[in-house]
Amino acid sequence: MADHEEEDLRTALRMSMQNSPPEPKRSKPRDGPAGAPTGLPDESSEVKTRRLQRELMATAAEKRMLDAKKASPSPSSVSGSAGSSGSALAAKVVRKDKELSLEEVNLGKGLSEEDAKQLFSMVFGAEVTKGILAQWSNQGIRFSPDPETSMGLVQHEGGPCGVLAAIQAFVLKYLLFCPAELGKVVPNMHHNMGSGTLSNSPCVASNNFASLTEDAKARALIRSMGEILFLCGSNKRAVIATLSVIGDDTERSKDNLDDEVITKSLEGLSIESAADLHKVLRVNTYTTRESAFKRLQAVIPVFQSRMGALLFLISALLSRGLDLVQADRDDPSLPLVTAPFGHASQEIVNLLLCGQAVPNVFDGKMDLGGGMSLKGVSRPVEVGFLTLLESLNFCKVGQYLKCPKWPIWVVGSESHYTVLFSLDTTVQDENELEGRESQIRKAFDAQDQSGGGGFISVEGFHQVLKETNVELPTEKVDLLCSTGFIVWSEFWQVILDLDKSLGGLKDSTGLMGKKVFDLYHFNGIAKSDLNGSQVSSGGETPVQRPRLTKLRVSVPPRWTPEEYMTDVAVSSGSGGNESGGKVTESAKPEPSQHAPLVDCIRTRWPRAVCNWIGYPPSIV
Repeated sequence: MADHEEEDLRTALRMSMQNSPPEPKRSKPRDGPAGAPTGLPDESSEVKTRRLQRELMATAAEKRMLDAKKASPSPSSVSGSAGSSGSALAAKVVRKDKELSLEEVNLGKGLSEEDAKQLFSMVFGAEVTKGILAQWSNQGIRFSPDPETSMGLVQHEGGPCGVLAAIQAFVLKYLLFCPAELGKVVPNMHHNMGSGTLSNSPCVASNNFASLTEDAKARALIRSMGEILFLCGSNKRAVIATLSVIGDDTERSKDNLDDEVITKSLEGLSIESAADLHKVLRVNTYTTRESAFKRLQAVIPVFQSRMGALLFLISALLSRGLDLVQADRDDPSLPLVTAPFGHASQEIVNLLLCGQAVPNVFDGKMDLGGGMSLKGVSRPVEVGFLTLLESLNFCKVGQYLKCPKWPIWVVGSESHYTVLFSLDTTVQDENELEGRESQIRKAFDAQDQSGGGGFISVEGFHQVLKETNVELPTEKVDLLCSTGFIVWSEFWQVILDLDKSLGGLKDSTGLMGKKVFDLYHFNGIAKSDLNGSQVSSGGETPVQRPRLTKLRVSVPPRWTPEEYMTDVAVSSGSGGNESGGKVTESAKPEPSQHAPLVDCIRTRWPRAVCNWIGYPPSIV
């Protein structure tokens, strides 16, 4: 009997995809008495879905019986081998029908009350304000209509910026460095995922953002969302969340979703409790990228609607699995959306960037003793993360996030997330001396159990000297170890003064390894911008739009003595070996400029000097 029910449901789902499904027979006529209601106005979406499925199953069963009468095969005509191979084939058909047919008819699985309560509590907590809920219920995932910032996603208010910035970083990856992937078949996509090293060939992208087509941007957005969801699902699955109120209307509108239909569907909808999530949320799980991308393409207008950012966050959390998300965290009792302003926590950003909702930005785990540890980032990432908090010595970003595969970083401040990127992959290349410094710092950090405080034990110090082949004079070793612990800044100063033959980085010229390159910073919140000002009879008028700022960055070597900084900051025609050979030299040095973003950049390129035209880049 169970096999018949499963077959009926499978047949019913296939029939629901036909243009004109047969009308099921009923014991009572469809039309009631005149003036009587023709439907069930109080019927919930879930009850309606179950009723429709039962009717379709009845029709399928009836059709199966009629077909059986027509065929009337004799017992001897049934092959015995068909039974053994047919069960495996049936299982594949059921799986495919469940995945693709449900997609086509917009039937999604609702969350249980228990899962809805866990999800709402995990995201917002028990004391969330209506203001925070409104922020997260009124942010779509949409590109800027302004030509010069058309590659960027627009943010209307605070709150979901962490979600938008993470998606933005992946969108830039595809638009700048992987445009060919946008036209390839989906199964090939995984070949470009998960690698932590750059290709051997340098890549320089175009900065002509106004030339990007709507189709290219849409494809980049879909690919980015899909990659993030599969990253959260350990590359095994992606869960896509939509809304039942939209699904009902999309069935009637058939092929296309448009803003008008979605806006009308969302009228009066608010998410203020777990009960609201349980009532309207519908989810589908996909185990192949092809099916997930097909679904994302079909429902992308839903993610562009005012509920888009929240739906994508929910999709990412469900792709990871609610229990796994809680296991990733150091303190699962705290909400992921932080009070009092409703910002995305570091756990949300890390989930979207590296697939795990860990709360810290250092590499690996930090052992606290007694069986306790703090969780950091466990593997290399495609796009990275920098934070103003590191410049204030509140944390230490590890090499995984600081040196991603592609030169794109989400930038965190105390209250906002933005994106920093370069068009040239060589900005992350290290010369011989930079590589040496990275080696020494990595060995030091591996012994640092202070949470990024920058000091290690005497035993750890001797291990660092051994691993890095640094030969310090005995008096220097005794001096550094005299306090019982070794501070990074003091150890580094000794390395700077130590000759290269002994493992140090002494350079009397202060010019070796200088770099000059361009970075771009994008802030999705609309701000007054003179960089794209409109000229009127009264002069230049700032426009309100997302802000894109180009920065010229000059990076002296990290071992350059302070007295050389003024001369090294900006080239004055020295003809040095600059990044990619594409940097034009100025006739005279330009004065350095400062903004909080510069402090973030210096956590990646210490003592970098930055210049820009127009308003300073804003990270708030």
